[in-house]
Amino acid sequence: MTKVRAALLALALCSALSLGACQNAKTQQENQRLKAQVADLQKQLGEMGNRVDEATTAKNELTKENAELKQENDRLKARHGKTKKAKSKRRRHRAA
Repeated sequence: MTKVRAALLALALCSALSLGACQNAKTQQENQRLKAQVADLQKQLGEMGNRVDEATTAKNELTKENAELKQENDRLKARHGKTKKAKSKRRRHRAA
């Protein structure tokens, strides 16, 4: 009976080691997949940061251009804002 116990114990030990090695391989694969995913997300974050910088630069340029156009508009309004002389109306006299 001790031989059977020893054989069962050896079989259980081999099974446990095989299962542990399998779990370790799965864990390593999962870690590799996660590392690749993190690298991809970091790349996307960098690209998004660049897009935000570009959008901010474009917004600032448009704000500056808008201010310049507003000043020009105000200047043009001030030049032409003088009141016009009232035109005299011609009145026709009817002959009676």
